[in-house]
Amino acid sequence: MAKQDTTEILDEILARVKAIDPVNTRKWFDDLHITAFDHGLMQIGCPEQSCAEFLQDHCLTTFTQAAQNITGHLVSVQFMDMGDQPAAGITAIAEKTGRFRLHPDYTFNSFVVGPCNRLAHASCIAISQSPGMIYNPLFLYGNVGLGKTHLLHAVCHDACKQNPDISIQFLSCEEFINGFISAIEKGNVQEFQNLYRTVDVLIIDDVQFLREREQSQEEFFHTFNALYNNRRQIVLTSDSAPQDLAKLEDRLISRFKWGLVARLDAPSYETRIAIIKKKAHLRGLELPDGVAELIAEHIKTNIRELEGALTIIYATAQTTNQSITLELARQALGVQEVTLSKNVTLSDIIRMVSDHFDVRITDLQSKKRSQSIALPRQICMYLARNLTRHSLEEIGGHLGGRDHSTVVHACSKIEHLYKSDTDFRDRIDKLSTHVMQSA
Repeated sequence: MAKQDTTEILDEILARVKAIDPVNTRKWFDDLHITAFDHGLMQIGCPEQSCAEFLQDHCLTTFTQAAQNITGHLVSVQFMDMGDQPAAGITAIAEKTGRFRLHPDYTFNSFVVGPCNRLAHASCIAISQSPGMIYNPLFLYGNVGLGKTHLLHAVCHDACKQNPDISIQFLSCEEFINGFISAIEKGNVQEFQNLYRTVDVLIIDDVQFLREREQSQEEFFHTFNALYNNRRQIVLTSDSAPQDLAKLEDRLISRFKWGLVARLDAPSYETRIAIIKKKAHLRGLELPDGVAELIAEHIKTNIRELEGALTIIYATAQTTNQSITLELARQALGVQEVTLSKNVTLSDIIRMVSDHFDVRITDLQSKKRSQSIALPRQICMYLARNLTRHSLEEIGGHLGGRDHSTVVHACSKIEHLYKSDTDFRDRIDKLSTHVMQSA
């Protein structure tokens, strides 16, 4: 079949795929091309191995359906890596475990850096360039949806580019535990140990699941020691800091803190906007002015929810056959247009809270930590984050020179009280109304 014909066919297939499956559509789909189409088999070339694996895992059914609709024939689709050959380390590990899959979107280039994750990002770049030589082990922790898994994939992408022969084991803690149990049952514990104790990089996601797994903790302890003593890189993630991992052996907790412990916090307003725009770009979406800001203002918890909101807006536009507009985004997210004053300042909030709680403004802006001051100060931080567009650093700076993580903690605490205590919620709502009316 002529190249021009296959190009036209693929263009039509991609248009159909984007309409059927907006969630998995990516900008790099434009780099795909048909390498062969014969005897009912359509081979589609991909920019690199991770792209081919993503399509195979997430898009095979959609592409097959679209190809059959466009050609009118019973067609099978196969995705091929047309770039460089897969790195030997990745291929070997994939063959051994059947689990190793890198997401093409999860690279350092696509990771949005902000005050909430700067240390974690910088440390991951450092270890990907020199595994085992610095920050070993690297322990990342934070709530779900803040970018830990993205950074793990990025480490693998970059490490394999730096050294194509590197051997990596990347798996969840649950997979490690289940693999160990299976090895005991089958009597091949030595093979299990050889698999994990001889790699250049071991990455374990959600290590908190080692809790109450005494035998698995024992096995991981010796695996850790073997790798560390041989200067092999260890990367761990968890939902909590090492010292907060209850029911985990002290000797493991101690080792988790040998290298670098880096926390990821919820992104600030500015970082959320940048994340939304980056996610939209990866999908080839053009967002009109105000849409990213709208999402960022109403979703403040984690990156997955930001991406979910973007998907809802895109899907709504597709199903209603409309262009993405600010009004459509509001309707898709169920958000009413906000007509609140845009002139609220930190000074307004601090003054109103000071009057309401009968505390001095100088105390709110001091280093004092007494409960009578701490709660009003945390409410100031919560209101400032919700009613102004100041960064977390600016808010913390105005309230005693606190850092952004202190502001995140304060907002989380007030948010919890707001949801669980109706009297407290009424109090906060009245304060918000008074602040906006006085601005």
